[in-house]
Amino acid sequence: MEILHYTFMQNALIAGLLVSLAAGIIGSLIVVNRMVFLAGGIAHSSYGGIGMAIYFGWPIFLGASLFAMGAALLIAWFTLRQRHRTDSFIGLVWAVGMAVGVIFVDLTPGYNVDLMSYLFGSILAVSRSDLWFMGILLLGILFVIHHWYREILAVSYDSGYAALRGIPTKAIYTLILLLASLTVVVAIKVVGLILVIALMTIPTYIAERSTRTLYGMMLLSGVLAAIFTLIGLWLSYRYDLTSGATIILTAAAGLGIHTLYRTIRVRS
Repeated sequence: MEILHYTFMQNALIAGLLVSLAAGIIGSLIVVNRMVFLAGGIAHSSYGGIGMAIYFGWPIFLGASLFAMGAALLIAWFTLRQRHRTDSFIGLVWAVGMAVGVIFVDLTPGYNVDLMSYLFGSILAVSRSDLWFMGILLLGILFVIHHWYREILAVSYDSGYAALRGIPTKAIYTLILLLASLTVVVAIKVVGLILVIALMTIPTYIAERSTRTLYGMMLLSGVLAAIFTLIGLWLSYRYDLTSGATIILTAAAGLGIHTLYRTIRVRS
């Protein structure tokens, strides 16, 4: 309990909870809509926004968010028109985004901050302004889910039927990608750019096999992500380990335990 006396640890705990809930909800949507690879492309392309923010002196969240949302809109526009070439285009966005980030960092005079913190997370460096950004994003996600749950549910499971019912499937598809892009940006602070997709998919994988509704899947996924994040954060503090990697390994261990339990249950 002594770790709770430190302000940076209090911020880290709050950030872990906020990001975990957001990642659980949006992770469920990207898994159901088969957008994991698309979200991965957005995550890695957001490095371009990080490089631009460093070069121009912007807040990191602002630069990464703008770049990630631009990438999401570009990916949505392309995939809705040429689905058969989606893989090639995502690979292009992925590579170009990271290359842009690296070049901007190279051009920044006197910059010597460890870029590993963006690749593998720096949850202990979360500030109060970061928490506000995370909290507003989570509220925005909850608002969208509450008001357009039926439409999102229809598009997620049968987009063709949803289109016949007059639901704007393209708009819903784009909205999900935009929310995914912002969730990726805030999750980078917790687990880093390299591991962000794991945080959004491992709890969802477990929840998908334990619930029967999309709502239950989002709820359980968010709770599991929060548990894995808190346990991983404690382990990283206790044994002086990198927080992002520890959180993901904790989630992977949870997945292993869940899989073993289901296997034993089926055989028995």
